[in-house]
Amino acid sequence: MFDITRKCIEWGDRSLTIESGKIARQAGGAVVVDYGGTSVLATVVSQKSKEAVDFLPLTVQFLAKSYAVGKIPGGFFKREGSLLIGKLLYLEL
Repeated sequence: MFDITRKCIEWGDRSLTIESGKIARQAGGAVVVDYGGTSVLATVVSQKSKEAVDFLPLTVQFLAKSYAVGKIPGGFFKREGSLLIGKLLYLEL
């Protein structure tokens, strides 16, 4: 039904798997990379430029959630807790 591409290689003592076409199909391009016990989803979405620019505007957002690594604080904030400066990385190049 969908064109799913999967490549698997041995890198060091672990398996590196790169898979495309299974999730995030509305994005222009998306891959899931698995290495050991870590998985990363990378997506790309683009549109045609409205004006001629001589640079590529790039935005990266990273938000670390406490519950994603098994650190669930007690007290009032049961899930994400308050947003700390070190948890959100927002970068424009």
